[in-house]
Amino acid sequence: MKRQVVTVLSAIVLVAAANVAQAADAAAGKAKSATCAGCHGATGHSVVPTYPNLAGQKEAYLVKQLKAFKDGSRKDPTMNAMVAALSDADMANLAAYFSSQK
Repeated sequence: MKRQVVTVLSAIVLVAAANVAQAADAAAGKAKSATCAGCHGATGHSVVPTYPNLAGQKEAYLVKQLKAFKDGSRKDPTMNAMVAALSDADMANLAAYFSSQK
């Protein structure tokens, strides 16, 4: 019985954590994306072949890459500097915005 309760409580915690992770605000991401537009385009469609398109990428992938640039595990002088001041919420919001673009 105790094991079942622990299993149910664990499932509830996981669902709650998933809902928090999905609570990113695409509108806030759009507002924050102005600095991204110079290289990646206003809607995430880059006009420069050397800069990747962000539009339509998976949200989790975008967050992972932004965090990697911020912690230095992914190196690019421009991107490392661009994400330095971003909070986790900023990164989630940007990812929500760009992933929602076609």
